[in-house]
Amino acid sequence: MDPTTDNAGNTGDPDDARASLEALRAEIAKAVVGQDPAVTGLVVALLCRGHVLLEGVPGVAKTLLVRALAAALELDTKRVQFTPDLMPSDVTGSLVYDARTAEFSFQPGPVFTHLLLADEINRTPPKTQSSLLEAMEERQVTVDGTPRPLPDPFLVAATQNPVEYEGTYPLPEAQLDRFLLKLTVPLPSRQDEIDVLTRHAEGFNPRDLRAAGVRPVAGPADLEAARAAVARTTVSPEITAYVVDVCRATRTSPSLTLGVSPRGATALLATSRAWAWLTGRDYVIPDDVKALALPTLRHRVQLRPEAEMEGATADSVIHAVLAHVPVPR
Repeated sequence: MDPTTDNAGNTGDPDDARASLEALRAEIAKAVVGQDPAVTGLVVALLCRGHVLLEGVPGVAKTLLVRALAAALELDTKRVQFTPDLMPSDVTGSLVYDARTAEFSFQPGPVFTHLLLADEINRTPPKTQSSLLEAMEERQVTVDGTPRPLPDPFLVAATQNPVEYEGTYPLPEAQLDRFLLKLTVPLPSRQDEIDVLTRHAEGFNPRDLRAAGVRPVAGPADLEAARAAVARTTVSPEITAYVVDVCRATRTSPSLTLGVSPRGATALLATSRAWAWLTGRDYVIPDDVKALALPTLRHRVQLRPEAEMEGATADSVIHAVLAHVPVPR
């Protein structure tokens, strides 16, 4: 098949695609300071056709990060502020009666986009939260019995605030398991915060990314070529067994009441392949699994109350599991 060319001028060749996706960091850095791990995680999720849960306190540029990624990839993006009174139809769309034709027509909701920012998803009731599940899993929306496909690529970047849990609706484990990655967006370092304030003092406007110099450096053709290359990335039987052993070890950890499911093991294998390809290899090594273990698994485990009282965290337990499970040679 002849390579296609997108509006960013990229042909969809795997090597060109890797170079373009690597250029995303520099492009997004024009708008967002010091969030390289989150940018990488979002790219990995796009390559794996997965979704991302972003956790961070207000004001750490989660919304700006998603908008800048969409601009650098030349993708559509929409934002929904999840509130207690938000209805499922406000997300998916609904049938609207047209008096001129005396017929009902479908009015698409904001979920019909490439990058959907679901802001503070835990502030809306479970009924509205669940309206995203079909879209995330099946990549379609069913209204009045008619399935309607979503655009490709399609990624949900849901945010939640790690504080102020009063009046929220925590996502159940089964719903958390649908997110490929959980990325933490930390407060910036002192120097990064100085850089942020300096940019604002010089006239930076976060609502005008074009004026900030953010331009498309990759596009859908690059993503398709990259996904095909990731699918060809070799995984040895030893690496497959290592992924399984890591996930099974979480199920017997004395600090956890819930370990990683087989879906989580599949997710870790997928993200490890994507990371291996992004770093320039066509095969997976144990370090790839270790690099993606925390963001892929931290939301798929549940701590015992006594372990939590002793100061354990999901990350610390996963670190202990990685230190305990033998690494293939």
